[in-house]
Amino acid sequence: MTAQILDGKRSAEKVKAEVSTAVSSLGYVPGLATVLVGDDPASHAYVRGKRRDAEEVGIVSVHHELPADVSQGELGELIRGLNEDDAVDGILVQLPLPGGLDSETVVTAIDPGKDVDGIHPHNLGLLVLDRPGLRPCTPSGIMRILDDHGVSVAGKTAVIIGRSFLVGRPLALMLASKGVDATVTLAHSRTDELAAVARRADLLVAAAGVPGLVTADFVSPGATVVDVGISRTDQGLVGDVDFEAVREVAGWVTPVPGGVGPMTRAMLLVNTVGAALARRG
Repeated sequence: MTAQILDGKRSAEKVKAEVSTAVSSLGYVPGLATVLVGDDPASHAYVRGKRRDAEEVGIVSVHHELPADVSQGELGELIRGLNEDDAVDGILVQLPLPGGLDSETVVTAIDPGKDVDGIHPHNLGLLVLDRPGLRPCTPSGIMRILDDHGVSVAGKTAVIIGRSFLVGRPLALMLASKGVDATVTLAHSRTDELAAVARRADLLVAAAGVPGLVTADFVSPGATVVDVGISRTDQGLVGDVDFEAVREVAGWVTPVPGGVGPMTRAMLLVNTVGAALARRG
């Protein structure tokens, strides 16, 4: 068996086309503000990609770069200004922030209605309550890529390795929600017999940030494997999944790069339009 590929690039292009159509019908131009602190090359590359995507679909990208030694107060003042700017519908502060800055304080300072990353406590609370709101981009992207490829999880067992508030916990809520109906196990570094737990999964999501963590013996034959991890190594970008070994066991698998990453950026655009509609109608 050789797994079929969950093509994130293809799904992302489909989402971007939908967003472009939606933007053209609004009668106004949504605005996305990006905030980048410091000079981390990976962060700069991520933000460039997000800004390029926004411009391709007709969203105005307003960018702010700050030095790594910016104070918490100065960064907070910038966010307050963006909160009050009627031309800005979405605010994205690229994480992680340099040492000395408190990310939780920064995220909480963003107007929840403009939190297009979907990680403000208000928006995470709406997710817990299963009420409409801005959702975290990576979990939303995973849900969309599964749907695009016809992978149903209703009644199936899902195992997520990783319990972060960015991916693992919100994804668990989405998968277990009524209408999606997966049975979810949230595993982590302290899980006993992790490989055995993972092998029970019809859907296995690796979001631990450990290169090559998921090997073939973690995977039940025919299972769907989604690799959220991305690490820069001497061999280039690699994920949490040993792709070549796992693809000989799984039924579906996402590549790295070209899997979840493009979908994360695409769902940022969806959130920006959603935020604009909620604010302006």
